[in-house]
Amino acid sequence: MTTEATANTTAAQPKPCIFIQTNRKQLLGALISEYSLKRNSATPDAFDVKIMHKEDYDFFRQKEGKVYLRDRMKRVWLNDDLQSFTPTRFLPPELMGYQGRSLVIDPDVFAVGDVCELLNRDMQGYAVMCRTRGGHRKSFATSVMLLDNAKLTHWQVEKQFNEMFEFKRDYIQWTGLDLEPEGSVGLLESEWNDFDRLTPATKMIHNTRRKTQPWKTGLKVDFAPVDRVYFFPPWAWIMQARRKLFGDYGLLGHYQPHPDPNQEHFFFGLLRECLEKGIITEAQVRDEMKHNHVRHDALEVVRKVPTLAAAA
Repeated sequence: MTTEATANTTAAQPKPCIFIQTNRKQLLGALISEYSLKRNSATPDAFDVKIMHKEDYDFFRQKEGKVYLRDRMKRVWLNDDLQSFTPTRFLPPELMGYQGRSLVIDPDVFAVGDVCELLNRDMQGYAVMCRTRGGHRKSFATSVMLLDNAKLTHWQVEKQFNEMFEFKRDYIQWTGLDLEPEGSVGLLESEWNDFDRLTPATKMIHNTRRKTQPWKTGLKVDFAPVDRVYFFPPWAWIMQARRKLFGDYGLLGHYQPHPDPNQEHFFFGLLRECLEKGIITEAQVRDEMKHNHVRHDALEVVRKVPTLAAAA
């Protein structure tokens, strides 16, 4: 192959890109997540990072207050919900023209190790790689997904999002990859999406238990809990009655402190570095506090948090 042909082949494959999905409530987490990915990589220029803002897509706005199918039940779509960005996790292949490789993560996922180890791994012919989710019903955890974009041309987010409101597509089946072709999804080690666990083996930590997210402690809960139709149907009826009587977030209480202080230290240590480097300003943090997106003592916690160890 000539030098020119080699250059053209290389140019045809875009640089791997990590997409962080978010909405306005989770923006601070997304910015810190982006920083952690670059901070803890030995080759930070080897990949791009893009934050996907749910508010940039009109099809969400068009469905505000409309009924959709979730876990075999009909629910009202609320753009203000903490997790309203979730359908955007299927956008990266489309955004990259169904070329190259991408990684999509939630805004509450933070790199501890070098993400290039994941971006460069052999996908063994799978279109998607992710870990499984435990609990009452086994499914895939799509909060961290390594994607071969060329094999995902059937991911057409706006069309498939609208199908939920036509009751042709169930949100839980969609986001759990239940609708993907058999054999197209491979497994990642749990360390690449470590659910509220920070150990020496952790590569990416995910503060997935929303009620104990370290930056939300003390604030009122503002997310819709799972109805648990499969696990205990009467619970779904109770939660449905609660919503009708007290509103979507009524009686859900407040966010609680994270049970692992090291995870709180890790998050606020990253925030401290972002403030010191000017990546995030104190004014931004105060504005997030004002809107109840971040705990009101966040800056006090930052001042007291231990300094993080240097990146390896």
